Amino acid sequence: MLRFGTAGLRGPLRDGPDGMNVTTVSRATAGVAAWLRERCLGGGAVVVGRDARHGSAEFATATAEIFTAAGFPVTLLPDPVPTPVVAFAVRQLGAVAGVQITASHNPPADNGYKVYLDGGSQLIAPADTEIEQCIDAAVEPVARESVSPSGADLVDRYLARVAELPGVLGGEGERAAVRIALTPLHGVGGELAVRALAAAGFTDVHVVDEQFAPDPDFPTVAFPNPEEPGAADLLLALAEQVDADLAIALDPDADRCALGIPGPHGWRMLRGDETGVLLADYVLRTATADPLVATTIVSSRLLSKLAPARSARYAETLTGFKWLARAGEGLVYAYEEAIGHCVDPATVRDKDGISAAVSAADLVALRKADGRTLQDELDSYAVEFGLHAGDQVSLRLPDQAAATNLAAALRATPPSEIACTPVKFTDQAQVRGRMRTDALIFDADDFRIVVRPSGTEPKLKCYLEVFAPVVDATALPPARAEATARLADLAAYCRSLATVAG
Repeated sequence: MLRFGTAGLRGPLRDGPDGMNVTTVSRATAGVAAWLRERCLGGGAVVVGRDARHGSAEFATATAEIFTAAGFPVTLLPDPVPTPVVAFAVRQLGAVAGVQITASHNPPADNGYKVYLDGGSQLIAPADTEIEQCIDAAVEPVARESVSPSGADLVDRYLARVAELPGVLGGEGERAAVRIALTPLHGVGGELAVRALAAAGFTDVHVVDEQFAPDPDFPTVAFPNPEEPGAADLLLALAEQVDADLAIALDPDADRCALGIPGPHGWRMLRGDETGVLLADYVLRTATADPLVATTIVSSRLLSKLAPARSARYAETLTGFKWLARAGEGLVYAYEEAIGHCVDPATVRDKDGISAAVSAADLVALRKADGRTLQDELDSYAVEFGLHAGDQVSLRLPDQAAATNLAAALRATPPSEIACTPVKFTDQAQVRGRMRTDALIFDADDFRIVVRPSGTEPKLKCYLEVFAPVVDATALPPARAEATARLADLAAYCRSLATVAG
């Protein structure tokens, strides 16, 4: 059977218990329903949504009908929706659970089953293994009872909340003067993102026509992931063509947001860590007393320096928003370097690409009114806190087992030095408590590497960061050039790990 990973069940569309199909979805739903009844949550409301991938409509209908037959009042959202809308709806309705049928940014042949519990948060241990046991015990055939779609008003309520965020978090930026280029990468976030931006005052929005309508085949990209090389090429070309101030790429279920900005050498996409520190500083401008910001062990260390400088607390969690949403009391912002951002955790306890896009647009408006750009902000952070330059190497492997095995091989014989520099090795799998995970950390005086198998794709991921002090702005260009060369050496080492996997 498929097992719960970082973001629920996810796998290829195919027959059998190791694939996404109606039988797998039916057993999973029966298992979740049984688990809820065991905890005296039977009869509580359940929200079911879906993206526009192959099979999503059929899987969402099966899920809703099985919950209904099991005695749960179900809100089956009538149209494909971004994943954060389901997280929002669970919290708004006080539902005991929510299910979104999505494979997020995975290839076209995949689909998935994402579960929300605890007021709209992703499930964590031990609930995941307990539900898996209930799935294994499910008896077929699973009973189904027809259900009519409902809850269209929840989308409007979600948009109304997102449109409020600039007034809550930002200032008096000239929003109408900001020109935006946007792509949903053939996913379900395009129309809602345009509506949310317009409601917040951003009306000068240009979209990538070839990628705007939902298309489960994702015909213009090799992988529907804004982080993948080439995925944002059409967006950046449009941004340059229309002389935009900001480029926004959503992933197919719109829970992640990547930003592009103009610079002296043309347009470029920001890394998730760059967007993360920009949005954190933006949110903290108007945060209440004793705010908390959070990121993960694979993210940049920059947020840990910015937080105390802005009178905020800082927390670090394992990878995934199932952990970040539970980072602690007073959480006002959380991000992971894989372009996931939560700017409104009181309302959506998960990453949300649309609210992040609106907040980023407001930040651009504020800085434009001051005669500054996002690159100016990033430069100021480098002077204030030191240069933090990052990169990522992803080794695509035949399956997730191969990634796990490669990590085990590296754990068995860890290097004592990398790029001619001694490193300290930390095996995160040996750490006690909730921070235990299958990750390897290599620390040196001027760099850090974290290696971990992906929880959603057959990849071994290597997260690189180089640190360098910067005296003033004039020292930035040579510091960046040196950091780029250093990152290239570290990336070469990480790519060499593929030889261990044969």
